[in-house]
Amino acid sequence: MKFRKFLCAIIVALFSLQTLQFTARADEGMWPFNNLPRAEIKRKYGFEITDDWLKKVQMASVRFNNGGSGSFVSPTGLVLTNYHIVEDFVGEMSTPSKDYAKEGFVARKAADEMKIPNLELNVLMSIEDVTARVNGAVKPGASDAEALAARRAEIAAIESESTKATGLRSDVITLYQGGQYNLYRYKKYTDMRLVFVPEFQAAFFGGDPDNFNFPRFNIDMALVRVYENDQPVHPASYFKWSTAGAKEGDLAFVIGNPGSTARLNTVAHLEELRDTSIPIILRLLERREAMLKKYMATGDEQTRRAQNELNSIQNSLKVYRGQIAGLKDKALMDRKVSDEAALRKWVAADPERQKKYGDAWDAIAKAHGNYSSYARERRIFDLGGGFSTALFGYARTIVRMATEKEKPNAARLPEFTDARLAAIQMALSADTPFFADFEKLKLADSLAYMLELLPNDSLAKQIMQGKTPEARAAELIDGSKLNDVAYRKQLAAANRQTIEAATDPMIVLARMIDDKAREVRKRYENEITGVDRTNYAKIARARFDNEGTKLYPDATFTLRLSYGTVKGYTENGKQVVPFTTLGGLYDRAASHKYEFPYNLPPRWMEKKSSIDLKTPFNFVSTDDIIGGNSGSPTINKNGELIGLIFDGNIQSLVGNFMYDESINRAISVDVRAMNQVLRKVFDASEIADELTK
Repeated sequence: MKFRKFLCAIIVALFSLQTLQFTARADEGMWPFNNLPRAEIKRKYGFEITDDWLKKVQMASVRFNNGGSGSFVSPTGLVLTNYHIVEDFVGEMSTPSKDYAKEGFVARKAADEMKIPNLELNVLMSIEDVTARVNGAVKPGASDAEALAARRAEIAAIESESTKATGLRSDVITLYQGGQYNLYRYKKYTDMRLVFVPEFQAAFFGGDPDNFNFPRFNIDMALVRVYENDQPVHPASYFKWSTAGAKEGDLAFVIGNPGSTARLNTVAHLEELRDTSIPIILRLLERREAMLKKYMATGDEQTRRAQNELNSIQNSLKVYRGQIAGLKDKALMDRKVSDEAALRKWVAADPERQKKYGDAWDAIAKAHGNYSSYARERRIFDLGGGFSTALFGYARTIVRMATEKEKPNAARLPEFTDARLAAIQMALSADTPFFADFEKLKLADSLAYMLELLPNDSLAKQIMQGKTPEARAAELIDGSKLNDVAYRKQLAAANRQTIEAATDPMIVLARMIDDKAREVRKRYENEITGVDRTNYAKIARARFDNEGTKLYPDATFTLRLSYGTVKGYTENGKQVVPFTTLGGLYDRAASHKYEFPYNLPPRWMEKKSSIDLKTPFNFVSTDDIIGGNSGSPTINKNGELIGLIFDGNIQSLVGNFMYDESINRAISVDVRAMNQVLRKVFDASEIADELTK
């Protein structure tokens, strides 16, 4: 979902008003395809999910490697997703004289379709439980750090074996934060071509003020076509577009890849996020937002270059501000404390359970309690918060890859195992626009952030070499050749000795901080990740003993099914109806005198008379979603497309930690509006016919 900036005071007020009471967890859950609550769905909605239905849905759904979801919607490879999932690519394809974000894009014939660089789509083929094998690699009496290393080595082996045996992308996914391990195998596609996007202003009408609110009036859609061997693919399954659409009360399923949630976190872990991790991230984002606005104020071309990044930053700001507000809400935390106390009481009531599980919470609390002592170093050096430029990303990848490839596969950092090297090579080979003035500004701002967080750090001073952030950034950017694809490929193929001797200043910087970055990464993994894996696994097993398999795992950017109904809600004492209309779009624009961000692109004003203004535009449902669900299909029980997920309402910001059916809502673009816009606004009947025949 796209999450944009908003007034923190408003959200705090909303949370304080609306989390005083909690309803039953009615339609809660982002459910893995191998653990669906079929009986509950049949009991509540009278619909039976069959194996055939589920397989068709699974094979029609896709995952974008840049963090979103989508679905096949035609027999000739058309995939539907959000505009904001492909907006970076739209920006990269645009030029000062041809700005597709401003004008939109329609490929009226195959020759017009534009190839998208560095994009991978995945279709889930199978899931296999490998928990016993992963845990079986841990020797009795191993420390948390030793156990983590053993599991990682076994995971690397499983992924490598699977990839070689099947030719499929193979990822071992940690579920319940260590309670289970599942092997997900994917068919991988790497040739995607842009077919349709509306104008950015139509996709994100209402801008930041309307983002994460409802009523909403956005045509946040995009169409790409998947190719294989230079021919459009013919998917095993695709979602036909419903002609009737949905009505209030209808059962609705969302099929997508929610990114991550923290609903199973302990109270101590949540407190660490509230007090340490999220505030550090917020400060970084606030600096970047100010920097981007300053750059965009210098001209239209600068605005075009930076708009997508500003969208992403403001998106993240809204997410994290909402999370902080939720974690500071007494009612939410009281519920978390109560739930945890109840489970711990159940564990303590039996000596055997207490022996197996009882120490888990205290171990997690101790690990996360120590994190504040090195969280800033980790943010700067390990997570790269001090080096915000694409060139540093290339440099770090090249430096580490040269070292990691010399190690046995099982001993490498996970991102450099054999199963993942192809994706790295694809990223290094992508030829994307490079604007030196913009990169200098971003790098200078992040170097200043490094000095703000670590004013007395000796390595930070070594990096700066006595220069200002602006001067050091200019020196690094101007001196590097890493914006040249051929040079990157040459270095990527080089051995460790060559990389260690390279004089490119960005490579030198990556080498300079690598020991420190690895040190702080290892400390985090040994002291937190390892402890979490061991002890969250205990808590998960305690929950399984207590609750059975009705517990769904936190989101992991893997295929999940959510279910719910098309339904409005109450906000500040007023009933919010579930649908908006295309006519409402024009009314909202007029009520704001067509001033930004409520202005409409010229095409939309010209075509108004030909549009059926009563057409449903956006709608809300009780489906449980989170970031990563962007682009997910919303389907009915017949497996027909009724909508396209693009956001949630403001109350769902706290969905990272909890779900409340009374107010949490997913927002979709109505299929009827997408059809109407293609036909009447863009005169793209040939595309609409392909989708609806």
